[in-house]
Amino acid sequence: MPAQGIVSVFNALPTPLNFAVPFVIVLGVLVFFHELGHYLAARWRGVYVEAFSIGFGRALATWQDRQQTTWKIGWIPLGGYVKMNGQERPEDATPEARARWIPGRTFHEKSVGSRAIIVAAGPIANFVLAALLFALLFATVGQPVILPDVGTVLPGSAAAQAGLQTGDRILAIDGQKVAQFEDIQRLVAARPDQKLTLDLVRGGHEQTVTLTTGVREQGGRRIGSLGVTAHATEFHRLPLGHALVEGVGHSWYVAQQTVAGLWQMISAGRGTEDLGGPLRIAQLSGEVAQLGVGSLIDFIAVLSINLGLINLFPIPILDGGHLVFFLAEALRGRPLPPRAVEYGFRAGFALLVGLFVFATWNDLSHMGLVRWVAHLIG
Repeated sequence: MPAQGIVSVFNALPTPLNFAVPFVIVLGVLVFFHELGHYLAARWRGVYVEAFSIGFGRALATWQDRQQTTWKIGWIPLGGYVKMNGQERPEDATPEARARWIPGRTFHEKSVGSRAIIVAAGPIANFVLAALLFALLFATVGQPVILPDVGTVLPGSAAAQAGLQTGDRILAIDGQKVAQFEDIQRLVAARPDQKLTLDLVRGGHEQTVTLTTGVREQGGRRIGSLGVTAHATEFHRLPLGHALVEGVGHSWYVAQQTVAGLWQMISAGRGTEDLGGPLRIAQLSGEVAQLGVGSLIDFIAVLSINLGLINLFPIPILDGGHLVFFLAEALRGRPLPPRAVEYGFRAGFALLVGLFVFATWNDLSHMGLVRWVAHLIG
């Protein structure tokens, strides 16, 4: 089906389905690749995988492969799991579970290195998925390049005082060539309250402008400001090999920006109102799907990076928490005491529940439900 046809299908759905169907697609792709990473790593390290499920609850479809792994599609599309043989700790296993263990193919008897590889493979798969999706977009739709053209000039800004105008194309700053708008932001940000020389083209004629940058605070440090917005974006299609390299690079950039944003929230340099949960993802999935398949693919790639990063957080229950336990086991030469692991999981579960409640509150606030209820009460 052509891309425009897919968009038309989404637009033709009843309003609740405008969000539900894209959300199920987005979440299904993310969960599948995350669990596929665990599955492939387990197969590689010689662990028998009993089940691979996308979704929870009663199975809508089920089948078995040649490796005797049962594949399931559950009717609740809010996650998934890979069940490995002997995944539970020996001290926690019931006699029935022990009877199903296959000597040499259980998870718990593998080396700490092999177990760490299996656990880390899920987030790694999310990063790989993002890089491949970005590469697909760059090779087909094209890599977006924001031209170094002046859009809006903010009143009272350094650009306004220097006489910059909409449509000016900046060629260089202090002799350093500018290829895209990000170059302008990078060069100006590093020079707060400093004189700069801009080489630009206006109306087909080159000219030079000198100005003193403005200053703004960001994350507790001074950042140079010019006071202009971008004007236009072009899309440049890349050869497949170059697209793959750029896909990896763009994934790294998105990951860096995500970590920086989270750190700003933790350090109180940025508000937490942007922290969203499943409801926000569902809403954005519907909105992005109506913009086109390319936008939906880009959205899935960004979410895949976020999912990979979140799962690497050192919180028990998440993959990152398991990796911390494995690191402690490698340093101690033996597993952590069962009680320490149990308390860790309890604390991790409580933290995740708290984050989920907070994110859901943010989602409801953004959707206007909290304001609507407050209006009724008031």
